[in-house]
Amino acid sequence: MFKNKLLYSFLVLFLFNIKAGFSQCAMCKAVVENGDVSIAEGVNNGITYLMVFPYLLIGILFFTIYRYNKKVRA
Repeated sequence: MFKNKLLYSFLVLFLFNIKAGFSQCAMCKAVVENGDVSIAEGVNNGITYLMVFPYLLIGILFFTIYRYNKKVRA
C-alpha cells in the first residue's frame, strides 16, 4: 500500500514539475528569428501544447494496462 502511494505521489509531483521545452523545427526557427518576442513565445507555447497529447495518450495507455494487470492478479 505504501509503495503505491509513493509511486502515485512521485508521478503527480513529476507531472507538475515538467518545464516547457523550447525546441523548434528549422522552418519555425527561421520565422521566430526574424520576428518579435511575442511571436517566438507563441510558437514555443504551440509546440509545447501539441507535444502534451502524445505523452498524455501514452500515460493513459500505461495506466490502463496497469489497471488491467492489477485486476488479473486479484
